[in-house]
Amino acid sequence: MTTTDARPAAAGAVDPARVQEFAGQMFGALSAGATTLMVSIGHRTGLFDTLAGLPPSTSAQIAAEAGLHERYVREWLGAMTAARIVTYDPATATYLIPPEHAAVLTRAAGPDNLASLMQFVPLLAGVQDPVVRCFREGGGVGYPAFDRFHDLMAEQSAQTNDAALIDRVVPLVPGLAARLAEGIRLADIGCGQGHAVNLLAREYPRSELVGYDFEADAVEAARAEAREWNLPNARFEVRDVADLAGTGTFGAITAFDAIHDQAHPAAVLSEVAAHLDPDGVFLMVDMRASSDLEKNLEIPWAPYLYTVSTMHCMTVSLGLDGDGLGTVWGVETALRMLAEAGFEDVRVETLDEDFINAYFVARR
Repeated sequence: MTTTDARPAAAGAVDPARVQEFAGQMFGALSAGATTLMVSIGHRTGLFDTLAGLPPSTSAQIAAEAGLHERYVREWLGAMTAARIVTYDPATATYLIPPEHAAVLTRAAGPDNLASLMQFVPLLAGVQDPVVRCFREGGGVGYPAFDRFHDLMAEQSAQTNDAALIDRVVPLVPGLAARLAEGIRLADIGCGQGHAVNLLAREYPRSELVGYDFEADAVEAARAEAREWNLPNARFEVRDVADLAGTGTFGAITAFDAIHDQAHPAAVLSEVAAHLDPDGVFLMVDMRASSDLEKNLEIPWAPYLYTVSTMHCMTVSLGLDGDGLGTVWGVETALRMLAEAGFEDVRVETLDEDFINAYFVARR
């Protein structure tokens, strides 16, 4: 009689050097996450902007210039020095931000300001508990759980749109600038706080522009900016864009980083196609990534994209009993869904200054 050992075969000897290497990788991730939080604080408090305008200065001088408490500023400077973001001279106890670092950490950097992007990490961390619950129970986490989300999205989009919307994005669509100048109807899907609509309305006063979003607070912020800028040709409406019945047709429809968040994106794309003029165009700006995981492994920010998807874009869609398409739906899936919605002519464009997004120019 023979006996059989039911234990699984050994997976192989563990390499201690590789263990140490991976442990170092994990400690690096821990430090990078902590640095991200401190960079976010530096942006929100204006400390990077303050440092960029100062010669080598003590923590007391920096705090006084920024109007902040010195003890907190000193500890923050410690983190920034340890992260090699700020330099420190122990002989004079002074700190300095190199101009090359200020070029991507200050508000003066415009769309190159990466410090503003770091704010999404603490935002997402704030919903970790309900997301963990969704792993066990299913469902999703709704928009109300995401404090400051629309403010952060408005800040990000404003940086890019202020710098590039009129001069670089609109020209990606042949003839669109001339048509807007002459006067057409344009709708923006998932407009958020409506800054893009207002920029276009100010530049093209003969066109009639409308922004749709289902978040009432965001729509009110859009209306307030339109009033401040005296834009009678811009209006905003609280609306679920999966149903555009009664809106009429448009010469152009835009969607800036909004389609993948929708509960039912296929329905939204079909509505867009159905509400375009015969010669109308749809400009969809969305993530520049692949639908195939293996093709995203060389994208340095791919872990961030999948994290944002898990902890925001996918879960808010699932929270609405939606499809949970996710941030990294990818260019391939986007092209397939555009074709299924009735778009027969689709071009994918890119901008050198926008490394995250692809620009889909679609016609029926």
